[in-house]
Amino acid sequence: MERVGGDVVVLEKPAADTPHLRVREDRGYTVLEFRGEIDIVAATEIGPLLDEATSGSAPRIVIDLSRIQFFDCSGLRLLYRARRRVLDHGGHLHLVCTHRLTLRILRATGLYRLLPPATTLDAALEQPEATSGTL
Repeated sequence: MERVGGDVVVLEKPAADTPHLRVREDRGYTVLEFRGEIDIVAATEIGPLLDEATSGSAPRIVIDLSRIQFFDCSGLRLLYRARRRVLDHGGHLHLVCTHRLTLRILRATGLYRLLPPATTLDAALEQPEATSGTL
């Protein structure tokens, strides 16, 4: 916030929109909405923005996978990275996912228990402030 001539001017950081990621705020959470095909190319684009979103003290993050069409091990690395960074900074992380094949990958890797997915963004935002599950 900055004061200019007695008025309060709120400076907002512009949302980071890329072909594979939309970043926005919703009810006190930073929502990282992954879009399209999440592969090594997308991960290269998303990684720095994910790091920025999870770098502060006690970040409150929702990763929304409801608009993805493909998700490979590069996407898994992004989820593990986000989880580790949020835990390291004392924050809260929720996941939204209904994509059948992605859910299968999450179950096979055990990430399903670490980040139990909600079926909608509203459901994720209404979850208790648990950082993530445990193995």
